[in-house]
Amino acid sequence: MADESFFDIASKMDMQELNNAINQAEREITTRFDFKNSKSSIAIEKDEMVIISDDEFKLQNVLDILYSKMAKRGISLKNLEYEKVQPASSSTVRQKIKLKSGIDQDNAKKINILIRDAKLKVKSQIQGDQIRVTGKSKDDLQQVIQLLRKADLPLELQFLNFR
Repeated sequence: MADESFFDIASKMDMQELNNAINQAEREITTRFDFKNSKSSIAIEKDEMVIISDDEFKLQNVLDILYSKMAKRGISLKNLEYEKVQPASSSTVRQKIKLKSGIDQDNAKKINILIRDAKLKVKSQIQGDQIRVTGKSKDDLQQVIQLLRKADLPLELQFLNFR
């Protein structure tokens, strides 16, 4: 096994960077004139974000501000799963956004099929919410990484523990 190389494929969101992006967005909301006397806020509750605003138009503006701050910090929007906009208390609206973490079984199977169809001398196996790819040649492993970066997958992938 010592002559085998491997790496792990994961899908995680950097929560510290997300908190920083939310703090920056909230600071911008408090200073903008169009949000004066607005009840707009962004909060994280367990594995979801809750965004509250006066109406759907302002809610969309809050989301646009948040997206720009997330993009500047290198956080992918692919790991967000949106729920419907709901009416909330005191004539406001609320939207919950789930934060996806880990690779679900369907996407793990798609990734395994992509790797297998590439006909490289590597093996991939699902380990919980990660995938481990092993092979003798590091060049083959790097080709797998390039293949997955080019693939249009519905989640952001990180490549960890390259050994």
